[in-house]
Amino acid sequence: MLRWILFILFYAFIVFYGFQAIKTITKSVWLQYLFIAMAVIIAGNFIVQFTVYSEGRVLNPAKSYAFGFLLAFISLGLVLIPLLLGEDIVRVIYGLYEKLVTKKEGFYMPSRRKFISQIALGAAAIPFASLLYGMYKGKYRFRVLNYTLNFEDLPDAFDGYRIAQISDIHSGSFDNRKKIEYGINLINEQNVDALFFTGDMVNNKSSEMLPWKDLFGTLKAKDGVFSVLGNHDYGDYVNWPSKEAKAQNLDDLKQLQKDMGFNLLLNESRYVERNGQKIAIVGVENWGRGGFKKAGDLKKASQNIDANDFKILLSHDPSHWEDQVLKEDAHYHLTLSGHTHGMQFGIEIPGWVKWSPAKWRYKYWAGIYKEMGQYINVNRGFGYLGYPGRVGIWPEITVIELKKGTSDA
Repeated sequence: MLRWILFILFYAFIVFYGFQAIKTITKSVWLQYLFIAMAVIIAGNFIVQFTVYSEGRVLNPAKSYAFGFLLAFISLGLVLIPLLLGEDIVRVIYGLYEKLVTKKEGFYMPSRRKFISQIALGAAAIPFASLLYGMYKGKYRFRVLNYTLNFEDLPDAFDGYRIAQISDIHSGSFDNRKKIEYGINLINEQNVDALFFTGDMVNNKSSEMLPWKDLFGTLKAKDGVFSVLGNHDYGDYVNWPSKEAKAQNLDDLKQLQKDMGFNLLLNESRYVERNGQKIAIVGVENWGRGGFKKAGDLKKASQNIDANDFKILLSHDPSHWEDQVLKEDAHYHLTLSGHTHGMQFGIEIPGWVKWSPAKWRYKYWAGIYKEMGQYINVNRGFGYLGYPGRVGIWPEITVIELKKGTSDA
């Protein structure tokens, strides 16, 4: 109950300053009423959605949108308040000066300046509009990122071998079949040799994937589609009536992947062969730092391959690469991960800026990294979770070409 009281007080503070800015720059009563109505509807919807029971702790689409609109509205306040509160402090100081120093009668405080409110609203409109755009367009703004990686010990038969990676589908969040179909077609258009999915097919339950099974079942690659599980795939965010029900949910998800033609690796390995040469595909179950499930067993997954094999490792959480993989005696040439989503918010200008709040939690949060002669690609994710959108960190399809040659510095 206390948290709702604190939320309402904080929200009322934002609404007050927003209303002051609107009132200062326009005398239109209808615009003022519209602002108040919008504030009430957004808060009311959020309170209703978050007091209604839902099966899983991960947000469903209705809750996600309630959260998204609230986040956009609060972003207005986070920009408005410092500017207008700063002006209020100056106004109070001026009033005290007039009262105490010049000895004027009464307490006079100058009125708000219109241009300050205009600047504040103009600045606040940027994150507000960006978050709304992220919900409307950004979450389905699929892009293909192409990389070429050189390896001295890559088998000759695999020189020029092209792989694609997708991650974090989060099918329980989807709300636009045509956009998802476009994304699937875009993956298939890459015409790669192998396709890898690195976990989090659902948000809460395997049933979330059923409406999308036919679309993802059309994914194809010459040497197959390989996958691993992510932390959301185990059903850990649902209060199941029994252990058996939870186990059945995981079995259903495994069967779904099999039905879609995915080769699910559960602490296992496979070989891909060409012209008598081979590379190893190693897949571990989820292993994550900071309270996330640690079902991954790298030694078990690699027990049937040779230490000198060229290895591609699928591991959902990049903290696994940092905490365990790099410390192994075996050399894992390329690890493919996801999990971070790049926080679905950030600024990326190739060659100039790469920033997201995700970097405060994960050292390796998006893109290609190299440590100790080993690479990792952290995919930004195909879907979205929580906030139903993306701003600056767009949904990603990674395409990597493996080349025989001197390893990049």
